[in-house]
Amino acid sequence: MKYNVGYLFDLITVITEKELKVRYKSSFLGYLWSIANPLLFAMIYYFIFKLVMRVQIPNYTVFLITGLFPWQWFASSANNSLFSFIANAQIIKKTVFPRSVIPFSNVLMEFLHFLCTIPVIVVFLYIYDMRPAISWLWGIPLIGFGQMMLTYGLALMLSTLNLFFRDLERFISLGIMLMFYCTPILYSVDLIPEAYRWIIGSNPLSLMITSWRELFMHGTINYITVGHIYLSALVMMIAGIWVFNKLKFRFAEIL
Repeated sequence: MKYNVGYLFDLITVITEKELKVRYKSSFLGYLWSIANPLLFAMIYYFIFKLVMRVQIPNYTVFLITGLFPWQWFASSANNSLFSFIANAQIIKKTVFPRSVIPFSNVLMEFLHFLCTIPVIVVFLYIYDMRPAISWLWGIPLIGFGQMMLTYGLALMLSTLNLFFRDLERFISLGIMLMFYCTPILYSVDLIPEAYRWIIGSNPLSLMITSWRELFMHGTINYITVGHIYLSALVMMIAGIWVFNKLKFRFAEIL
């Protein structure tokens, strides 16, 4: 069954609005909760790494939040995707629509939260006598769309597989924690011994975080690195769509 672009746009909008209303129902602070978590961890990591361990990284607070905010978008999308089909079981069973928009709406919602953190980054830039660059105008959409593709491909795969392998939830939580420490969020690439830097080059999340940090802190864009992000995103998208198409016909019997 084919769906036109207008229908898909309206459907994504409705589902995203529903997810936002459910999350912030009876919440006084609203979207501020989406930045409270990474800011709290930024404070903790700043205390441990800058004040206690005395890591020699200039403007370490800005360094931290420019890595933590994009990471929060990715990690929250991956975690939430595990339950996206399960949480919408009644809609899936009673309505005919492209199921793949459900995990996409989750990724989109977390992207909106990420956009809400950009003003916080701007405030910290001014505190540290730094300024936003004009390259943000095309750099944020460029890197953001690459991360959207990468995250959606993974979210589509995880949301599908979790219907059939419920133990996946625990493995993914551990995997995301491991990836966090294998990604240069708390430390810079320069601190990694030369023998292990190949890990950074082969980790698309490292390339992603590095690209955001270079954009926000220095206003620079490494288009070769961004190209590698898009290549990884395309592979993840293909894998996610393949898994989804293989298993989507069994959704009704599982749900």
